[in-house]
Amino acid sequence: MILLHYTAMQGAEAARDWLCDPQAEVSAHYVVGRDGTLWQLVCEDLRAWHAGAGGWGALRDVNSRSIGIEIANDGYQPFPEPQMRAVEALVAGIMARWGVPPERVLGHSDTAPGRKIDPGRRFDWRRLARQGLSIWPDARPGGDFWRDARRFGYLWEPGGEEAVLAAFRLRFRPGAEGPLSQRDAAIMADLSERWPVLGADESV
Repeated sequence: MILLHYTAMQGAEAARDWLCDPQAEVSAHYVVGRDGTLWQLVCEDLRAWHAGAGGWGALRDVNSRSIGIEIANDGYQPFPEPQMRAVEALVAGIMARWGVPPERVLGHSDTAPGRKIDPGRRFDWRRLARQGLSIWPDARPGGDFWRDARRFGYLWEPGGEEAVLAAFRLRFRPGAEGPLSQRDAAIMADLSERWPVLGADESV
């Protein structure tokens, strides 16, 4: 998997230095600055500590099965064009080197609903999908949102439904609010039909 984050810090250099500080007890494979500057902090074949608690499908240990990319952004500002081009080139290269399919390019908010919201509502997932670097759904009639959400890969404990709905909307319906709608169910139905998590080849 490839997991996208935002740094939520003032400046890429501050995030880079924090991720290199042993006292932080966090790390990531890459940091991408707003001007497109790229730092590699951890080799791609080594584990970095960027995902924390969470999971996707049958996978619970996300850190061991993912490459983490920290994108310099505070969650409120748009992502500049040089930065987006650098992210796209980096993601494309990782996908090619490791055979990562587009549906396994995820946001931190996907794997940790309710705990994380990055890379945030300003990140342009549709742009990545147009280049085959991620996925973008259509809508299809019917569907049970919660059943389909599990099939697509979202994980939650009882009582965590609102967090999953928020994470789904953050990525696929930014700006949507209110109770679960037919539109939500139609989009999730398409996601689960086209990109279900099989789970058979994953370690828990």
